[in-house]
Amino acid sequence: MTASFSRPVNGLSVDVEDWFQVGAFEGVIDRDQWDAIASRVDRNCNAILDLFGRAGVKATFFTLGWVAQRHGPLMQRIVAEGHELASHGWDHARVFRLDPAAFAADVERSRKTLEDTAGVAITGYRAPSFSIDQRTPWAYRVLAEQGFAYSSSVAPIRHDHYGWREAPRFAFRPLAGSDLVEVPVTTAQFAGRRLAAGGGGFFRVLPYAFSRWAICQVNVRDGRPAVFYFHPWEIDPEQPRVAHAPLRSRLRHYTNLSVMEGKLEQLIAEFAWGRMDALAAREALLAQDLAA
Repeated sequence: MTASFSRPVNGLSVDVEDWFQVGAFEGVIDRDQWDAIASRVDRNCNAILDLFGRAGVKATFFTLGWVAQRHGPLMQRIVAEGHELASHGWDHARVFRLDPAAFAADVERSRKTLEDTAGVAITGYRAPSFSIDQRTPWAYRVLAEQGFAYSSSVAPIRHDHYGWREAPRFAFRPLAGSDLVEVPVTTAQFAGRRLAAGGGGFFRVLPYAFSRWAICQVNVRDGRPAVFYFHPWEIDPEQPRVAHAPLRSRLRHYTNLSVMEGKLEQLIAEFAWGRMDALAAREALLAQDLAA
């Protein structure tokens, strides 16, 4: 069933990292092992590009510099088909584990690699695991100094891996005197609580009806666009199993992989979607008006 209300154009995004680069496995798979592990990111991203092509939608691919360096033709296909290429940092290091100098080096290395590989300017950034929070306000100054127009790096919830519960739910300007805008991932509200509703594992594990309700709440009640994300490995039920990872990590990572692609097709068909840079530009104007 297609929603009948006047629909804001929501932000559709893919956090491009390989199956072994995720936060759930960072304690059991070392970075120095990555080049020896069979990659599946090219296969999975090409399947996603095919899916988007069939649906006629454009999206933003927040991509690790490490991945871009090794998969140049994939980066070029993303751009050639009208999608936005944006930064996800170099190798999935969380911002709150870096100091300002290390973060600046990470962001610069990733941005230059993406630009050199794909031949386009990179103006969007998403922190690995939504790791800009109350501990790292200095990160925005670094992003502004490097010429980024927007960030989508905040999850305004409480979570055991990330979250900035006190952050605004919708777009805001984190720096006085700067045009940089932060566009948080979507949350819904229920009984006075904020609920994570922007995709990823929550979308994959919970019933589809929850995500539909949450996006309708944001679009209709709040009159704002939603920000949705997922990872290429989430549509890949054939990926290797890391048997020595903690049980909680394995449950988070592997649950419902086989149903993810079908749920994505349903979501994309039911709501209006577009690139994050276009959404951020619209939200920046609204954030400016609200601050005036």
